[in-house]
Amino acid sequence: MIQPITAPSTQTSDHALVGASLAELTDWVRQQGQPTYRGQQLHQWIYQRGARSLTEISVFPKQWRSQFADFSLGRSEIHHEARSIDGTIKFLLRLSDGQIVEAVGIPTDKRLTVCVSSQVGCPMACDFCATGKGGFKRNLERHEIVDQVLTVQEVFQQRVSNIVFMGMGEPLLNVENVLGAVRSINEDIGIGRRLITISTVGIPGRIHRLADQHLQATLAVSLHASNQAVRERLIPSARQYPLEALLEECREYVRLTGRRVTFEYILLAGVNDCREHAIELAEQLRGFQSHVNLIPYNPISEVDYQRPDQRRIDSFVKSLKERHIAVSVRRTRGLEADAACGQLRASFVKAS
Repeated sequence: MIQPITAPSTQTSDHALVGASLAELTDWVRQQGQPTYRGQQLHQWIYQRGARSLTEISVFPKQWRSQFADFSLGRSEIHHEARSIDGTIKFLLRLSDGQIVEAVGIPTDKRLTVCVSSQVGCPMACDFCATGKGGFKRNLERHEIVDQVLTVQEVFQQRVSNIVFMGMGEPLLNVENVLGAVRSINEDIGIGRRLITISTVGIPGRIHRLADQHLQATLAVSLHASNQAVRERLIPSARQYPLEALLEECREYVRLTGRRVTFEYILLAGVNDCREHAIELAEQLRGFQSHVNLIPYNPISEVDYQRPDQRRIDSFVKSLKERHIAVSVRRTRGLEADAACGQLRASFVKAS
């Protein structure tokens, strides 16, 4: 629920209007002494016209707009843009408390995908990840997640079609705000839930909780290893949540939802990209309603992991296909512009 505003000059995240539903916005305008229909107008200006302040909403009375001249709707400030020759734009967004998060707009001929962050930093500390190397600051609020989508739409001047929660952070450690953002992205911005993907490295019990929500969103699990030993090396939390237990929770997710699971698998040269690893992975996923998305690694300066050559990638794909595993290789977008998650933010943090 949005709290009533008594002093327009002061504001907390509880007061953010971005991410609020039509019903919540209608309640809010009533609290300000405005007629009910102003709620529909406010909803339209936030989500369809991308308003950044109440003063922009020309259908509102001028006196009321001037009263709230210093009131923030909950939009971020674009701190930096890194543009790739393929059209991808990586944004650094400055939040109200000065924290910086990444969001990425990825255009293709038929769609515009936004890769959104769910936390400032990440506590999972995966060994290959630039975000994990930078530590964890805090969870993002609902409005700070939704704002990323509105910002990309605003800059591209194009309707966003797909959302992937694959930016900074572990979404299932921020479940309430992520679920709230998914609701708003679906109902307020109008993006179908089947076009939303939530990625997780795996948090005990949280995948089951996601299944209980009946979201119809796609679940992507960051596996990155075909056995427990390699996974522990790459993902510290795997010591408390063994691969076998993670896969069993994923199977339960399929049983409860009827939807397949996508397994994300970063290919690291000489670490997890051998033919033997592919065979082992296929065995782990035998009989599973799933899809494997292979991600050739984007190197970062903090660690020595390298991207495998095309021959190794092709061999891995071939080994999976021979064992009837559905597989695709993610095409790298924006490789020349600090493409790895958290990389651009890390470079700016170091420089500041």
